[in-house]
Amino acid sequence: MLTYSFTDMGSDSMYEYLYKCIKRDILEGKLHPDEKLPSKRTFARNLGISVITVENAYGQLMAEGYIYSLPKRGFYVSKVREIRLLNTNPAKVDRKPAILIPSGKEYLADFSSNQTDSQAFPFTIWAKAMREVMSENQEQLMTNAPSAGIPELRQSIADHLRAFRGMEVSPEQIVVGAGTEYLYSLLIQLLGANITYGLENPGYHKIAHIFERTKVPFCYVDMDKEGVSIQDLEERQVDVLHISPSHHFPTGIVTPIRRRYELLRWASEKKDRIIIEDDYDSELRLSGKPIPTLQSIDVSDQVIYMNTFTKTLCSTVRISYMVLPGVLASRFHETLGFYSCTVSNFEQYTLAKFIANGSFEKHLNRLRIFYQNKRDRILETFRQEPLRDRIIITEKDAGVHFLMKMKSPCGEEEIVESALEHGIKLVPISRYYIGKENRFENTFVMNYSSVKLDRIEEIASHLYEALI
Repeated sequence: MLTYSFTDMGSDSMYEYLYKCIKRDILEGKLHPDEKLPSKRTFARNLGISVITVENAYGQLMAEGYIYSLPKRGFYVSKVREIRLLNTNPAKVDRKPAILIPSGKEYLADFSSNQTDSQAFPFTIWAKAMREVMSENQEQLMTNAPSAGIPELRQSIADHLRAFRGMEVSPEQIVVGAGTEYLYSLLIQLLGANITYGLENPGYHKIAHIFERTKVPFCYVDMDKEGVSIQDLEERQVDVLHISPSHHFPTGIVTPIRRRYELLRWASEKKDRIIIEDDYDSELRLSGKPIPTLQSIDVSDQVIYMNTFTKTLCSTVRISYMVLPGVLASRFHETLGFYSCTVSNFEQYTLAKFIANGSFEKHLNRLRIFYQNKRDRILETFRQEPLRDRIIITEKDAGVHFLMKMKSPCGEEEIVESALEHGIKLVPISRYYIGKENRFENTFVMNYSSVKLDRIEEIASHLYEALI
């Protein structure tokens, strides 16, 4: 029977500590592939802890792919083998496609929109930070920022990534910009326009539009149930791969640890290969701990980490950032340092203060509760008669969207048209596929960030009418 001591947990909760102990034993080979783990009740009794603690630890391990379950048989260790990559760069410097709504058009519910609910934004605290910046940083506000962003914001982001994502990065590795689209235009200049970029299929189409406009070679890499297909990736001869492993859009797939190491091994096989890790809504995982980043387990310095504040603050706050590997960070400052930062000093100093004084962490905690309550209310309403027999809901534990399969005699485009007649905008997941058979027939991406709860019963009623 597995036995762990809980006398030296540090600041971890009991389930976090147990999760880390089991994870370590799996990576170190003390627990072998397909080895059965103790049942939750037996394990809890042996350790002298609650069943819910074991359940939460197992849940996080399953979410990350370290273990798997078999119905009525229990939990087993996944075939995870830590890949020891050669560190070729030891000197570390350490969405969705836009769907335009016609002007003046209002919907009862727009499940395609990523607009932020005004109730979710901390107006009072943000305004206080703005007043303090205007009072305390008058001289700095009149000084041009470095191309990568003001040092205070980059330091605050580095501190946040260390505390929240377990990433050890230096401010010099961080580049701030007005949106990921702008950062991608910088990356194309930094990495080159004569190499092949790979995008997930299905995936975030706006990046493909950037490649098309800049005439950069790119291709789509198919996904399987664990994320990007390694076989398809190798066949496509990709040099730079864009992925969202912690919460894929639109399928909601969380790439398990085994596949993550396979992706890192793929990158390490050629020194110029790069993985761009898009972690756009990692802070909004609504159950369990955040999934560890690829960047945090990369030892070859071949992962570029990207994130944005548009999901956690507001869709109109166009502040994003990327974390470059050491060599690329040096190259950026040498070759692209002449660019002006595209985010105003005022916004940068305000956000830096908002993060540094702990307001951002408190906001994230409130935001997760806000969206969890909102999601639960929507799902509770949808699962009532008569709509419940017409829908199947999946991938609801991360981000602010879930998938909903709709049972109807109509095809999905007919459902879209019928829903529009009832004031509801839907987007089927098939629209995110390129040249591949859709595995999600009559399944829709339900982004609920802007949906009004005071009309949710009306929305459910109209949605049912659209399906019959």
